[in-house]
Amino acid sequence: MTDDSVNLRSVVLAGGGTAGHVSPLLALADCLRRREPEVRITALGTAEGLEARLVPARGYDLEVVPKVPMPRRPSVGLLRLPGSLRRAVEAADTVIRETDARVVVGFGGYVSTPAYLAARRRGIPVVVHEQNARPGLANKLGSRFAKHVAVTFPDTPLRGATVTGMPLRREIALLDRKARRDEALAHFGLDPQWPTVLVTGGSLGAQRINEAFRGAATSLGSAGVQVLHVTGLGKEFAVPPGGAGAPYVVVPFADRMELAYAAADIVVARSGANTVCELTAVGLPAAYVPLPIGNGEQSLNARAVVAAGGGLVVEDADLTTTWVEATLVPLLRDASALAEMAVAAASVGERDGDELLADLVIDAAAGRNG
Repeated sequence: MTDDSVNLRSVVLAGGGTAGHVSPLLALADCLRRREPEVRITALGTAEGLEARLVPARGYDLEVVPKVPMPRRPSVGLLRLPGSLRRAVEAADTVIRETDARVVVGFGGYVSTPAYLAARRRGIPVVVHEQNARPGLANKLGSRFAKHVAVTFPDTPLRGATVTGMPLRREIALLDRKARRDEALAHFGLDPQWPTVLVTGGSLGAQRINEAFRGAATSLGSAGVQVLHVTGLGKEFAVPPGGAGAPYVVVPFADRMELAYAAADIVVARSGANTVCELTAVGLPAAYVPLPIGNGEQSLNARAVVAAGGGLVVEDADLTTTWVEATLVPLLRDASALAEMAVAAASVGERDGDELLADLVIDAAAGRNG
């Protein structure tokens, strides 16, 4: 750490609502605290988002800002927007003033827009981090006057951006899958003799993925493929009794996701930005199933790793029991193909996204030109 660290002193981090915003926010906060133990870190969030639980649990202060959804079409909400935004900006401004923040870092979402506007009004430098290949409205706005703009993917269309990758939790960024494999298999009750597929739809689960693998449970075991299936809370199911085949382990969530990654030879998952970045950072091949709704960002998120040969895309409608049996099972039996995919996935992964983003934050706080 250089002497410029004294200029950091107090940082406001804005983002929340979903894990996609909260996870990199916390990863950056941890990195800044490692670099400068005395830095004051305050997060702006909403009372309803994941940040309301996760930020205090991690030991950081959370200040609540009124939620300001941005209507995309004429509505009553659009008429209320000026007043709602004004109140949110005032709330963010109060936090920035009272904490004597030297820099504001935004990750997108409802609270980032008022944070950006409040910081601009006070002349406080802004750093924007965009997680997805297709930027959201808040970060498009913030990038127009930010000191630094950081992006996860190189083709994200934000002018003058620096590619930092995704700030990741240390337990993921430092994971040695090979060294932790035996521990991971034992943790989940899996057998070292079988190839392993990790199936996950994120914290809420994914119905399409769950149904496809539930239907293939018996045939997977008979084919010698073991499964660790993270279904989402309340979406667990009973696996039909099997014979001497490979095990099928169902859990509602995995609080040790690094061990789930260490146990796996391939992953079937949605292609949210955090998921793509975690899997490439640890060098895991994947079959990505983009969410079929929204603005198409999930397909874009997986584009680089798929082009490199580290994964494949399966459209949501094509993810069926038949696909699992006809395509995934033969792949899992091909150890050399999986090994090549793992190397390709790692070639586009970034383990130091938190450090690279922290460099930009410190630079902004120090008032240097980029």
